[in-house]
Amino acid sequence: MNATQEKLKAQVEQALIAAFGADLAGVDPILVPASNPKFGDYQVNVALSLSKKLGLQPRAIAGAIVDKLDVSEICEPPEIAGPGFINLKLKTAYLEAQLNAIQADPRLGVPAAKTPKRKIVDFSSPNIAKEMHVGHLRSTIIGDSIARILEFLGHDVLRLNHVGDWGTQFGMLIAYLREVYPEALTTANALDIGDLVSFYRKAKLRFDTDEAFQETARQEVVRLQAGAEDTLHAWKLLCEQSRREFQIIYELLDIKLIERGESFYNPLLPGVVEDLDKSGLLVENQGAKCVFLEGFTNREGEPLPLIVQKSDGGYNYATTDLASLCYRIQQDEAKRIIYVTDAGQANHFAQFFQVARKAGWIPDDVELVHVPFGLVLGEDGKKFKTRSGDTVRLRDLLDEAVSRAHADLKTRLQKEERQETEEFINEVATVVGISAVKYADLSQNRTSNYIFSYDKMLDLKGNTAPYMLYVYARIYGISRKGDINFKELGNNAIFLQHETELALAKYLLQLDEVISSVEQDLLPNRLCEYLFELSQKFNQFYDRCSILQAEEPQRTSRLVLCDLTARTLKLGLSLLGIQVLERM
Repeated sequence: MNATQEKLKAQVEQALIAAFGADLAGVDPILVPASNPKFGDYQVNVALSLSKKLGLQPRAIAGAIVDKLDVSEICEPPEIAGPGFINLKLKTAYLEAQLNAIQADPRLGVPAAKTPKRKIVDFSSPNIAKEMHVGHLRSTIIGDSIARILEFLGHDVLRLNHVGDWGTQFGMLIAYLREVYPEALTTANALDIGDLVSFYRKAKLRFDTDEAFQETARQEVVRLQAGAEDTLHAWKLLCEQSRREFQIIYELLDIKLIERGESFYNPLLPGVVEDLDKSGLLVENQGAKCVFLEGFTNREGEPLPLIVQKSDGGYNYATTDLASLCYRIQQDEAKRIIYVTDAGQANHFAQFFQVARKAGWIPDDVELVHVPFGLVLGEDGKKFKTRSGDTVRLRDLLDEAVSRAHADLKTRLQKEERQETEEFINEVATVVGISAVKYADLSQNRTSNYIFSYDKMLDLKGNTAPYMLYVYARIYGISRKGDINFKELGNNAIFLQHETELALAKYLLQLDEVISSVEQDLLPNRLCEYLFELSQKFNQFYDRCSILQAEEPQRTSRLVLCDLTARTLKLGLSLLGIQVLERM
């Protein structure tokens, strides 16, 4: 809730008590943004909900509240409408004062958290010896945006990359490479990532069809777990090879992560099993050690077990996730742990969260959150794949976006008969291409699937990154045309006269409310919706109001409004991981 809404809510609560007594202390006044701007800016709906309790008509209740309501510093005189709605319209002078107050604030009026906390965002999480593909896109982009927003609010954020760097697949791959390409296990950079992936596929095929090879692979796992020097060296080389490839993509997307893979928690796994045993939760079932879950059943309707140690003594993902959870609470001292993965893993998280709670590992002041997301679909509505049916490599997807942005820019420059350097064209194409991919993803409600379309995401019109970047560049075009340095405008007063100025001003003052809602609900699309609406309101203002040709003090006032809009767009887009451009 933004500062204005908080003030109004407090005033309505006081009026309720003054009108009807202390029994109504704590009653929610149901203060919400007005559904239609012609009725005002906010609406108080509490009169309708109190009618039965007070034995009065809603309009009579609304009238009694208004008689005791003092919002004269903020609003025009309140009006009662319909069956008892109280409409509140913000005063122009109040809006001007609010905008003038945030001019000098680099945070644009968004307060930092009153009680900063250690928060963990677990995202991206690719597998070693495999290339990052389109399936990693959403986790990486959504997780980064959530981390950026929490960091901006002042929280101590640990960005963790829980990579798959341990287990049977490494025994399998090392055993296969010993036969066909032994130098890859002793020499750095002997393979590129494409060859490594190809060898992995062949190793998997061999593992699935050759029992003798299966046993050899398992022995390599045992050697790896025991720390055998040659196997450990080979494992480190394979991890480093993949890590370099991951880093190319992270740098392209401007993603910062701390890698803490499955191997990090490997020494802690026996302790997890021991603790569950001591707590009386562990049950042996067909040789495996399990915890039976409430609310989860198999096809026969029997309680479903979560296996924490297999019959052969090995561990699985759930054991590692339980170990990582304990470490994050006990060692990292995290108070909110956020896991960003696809919706298909929802049951897995519900299950191991339940086990951790049953074991008493989750303190009351620690919040666990699974942030699920839907699939990326092709334009045929099916899972996004290449024409040959393979999973789309993330590197190829990003390169294609940049390539298309490059071609679009070249076409536009030809139409406008503009000459630009190749350096300028490459920079703009990269920013636009990468931003388009990020924004197309983040602007969707993350719980839904979405259709990946280069044409739509690169469109200069509509709810896209190029549209937002164009609005930002348009504002800097005003500054260039008028030879204006926005930084030198100082704290010049803003005067709001035209209806489009007022609409823009009101929207600029909602940034704190939007960011607060994303912090709570972890839905970055709300910030996207806000920035898109802000861009539209600026364009309406730009189309209907003279800026550079206006008389003073209106000219400077409107330039300050332009600057505040640009700064708000830049801040909001930066929280989505998107750069801005002063020229496009």
